[in-house]
Amino acid sequence: MSFRFCLAFLALMPAATFAQVAPKSLFAGDEPIRLTISGGVDLIAKGGPESREGRPGTVTIAGISASLPVLLEPRGITRRQRDVCQFPPLRVTFNQPPPAESVFAGQRRLKLVSHCRAAEGFQNYLLLEYAAYRLYNNLTPLSFRARLAQIEYRDSAGQPITTRYGFFIEDADDVARRNGMQEARVGERFPVSRLSPTDAARFAIFQYMIANLDWAMQAGPPGDTCCHNSRPLTSGAGLIPVPYDFDFSGMVNAPYAVPPSAVNVSSVRQRRYRGLCRHNAEAKALFGQFRAQQPAVSQTLSSVPGLDRGARDRAIAFLGGFFKDIATDESAETKLLRNCLG
Repeated sequence: MSFRFCLAFLALMPAATFAQVAPKSLFAGDEPIRLTISGGVDLIAKGGPESREGRPGTVTIAGISASLPVLLEPRGITRRQRDVCQFPPLRVTFNQPPPAESVFAGQRRLKLVSHCRAAEGFQNYLLLEYAAYRLYNNLTPLSFRARLAQIEYRDSAGQPITTRYGFFIEDADDVARRNGMQEARVGERFPVSRLSPTDAARFAIFQYMIANLDWAMQAGPPGDTCCHNSRPLTSGAGLIPVPYDFDFSGMVNAPYAVPPSAVNVSSVRQRRYRGLCRHNAEAKALFGQFRAQQPAVSQTLSSVPGLDRGARDRAIAFLGGFFKDIATDESAETKLLRNCLG
């Protein structure tokens, strides 16, 4: 993104949303890191969706001899099912604080999105999901940063399993810290009246952009904490929803992704606007910001290392449909706002 474009982009954003603190080392750069994860990842992969058992392991950064002791645990729901993924997403917990000179300095528990299946082509789905995080970063600093890594996995006997891309996701507390906010503790759900209208509208437009229906801004699954694939931040005023988990989006188009039964669409590639009608004025004010992002969309997808050219071009073409939908205020009104909720 050019310096001139950055200035124009920042001018569109309210001053209260400027990042106030630099991100921690892991999320301060974009270059993929190279590392080895050793431990019982083979046993975790065989554990199935019901197993929550963690395994001791180590993380070794390429070029650094010392290893960091960690606990490796399976996480997620769909991607832990053996008929969906051969390799589950992981949670990496450091047994002791990483040294100050480490790229992992300041980290304690991290979500790691892994490659799902051994077939090399499956990396494209992971890399497109990583790109979705980058696209939302372009819109607002109130977003999860992600750091791509090329990871060699070794089993419990120390033997190589495979080397694949994965990416780490910034902790919600660190997103809040960067922006001078706090992660809100709201229980299972909260009333929509507490949402920040502009941030909720941006969230909904972005989800329409990538054709993602697998989320809820102010409610979680029954018996779980709020919110579904979203975390609310607060500075004492309205709650700001921050999205994550984009593998069920039409842009990624993972083979296991299906639309939620509560939404009447036949495919994850079919867009449906799920923003709130009470936020339509704020949505209208944001369409210009989204239109200005079209060049950055192509630049972002083209900069993702390892992404197959065909997968990249298909994703850019798919996102082109969104920009056609919002090409004018009239078309945005027809395609999006007339289908708002509430």
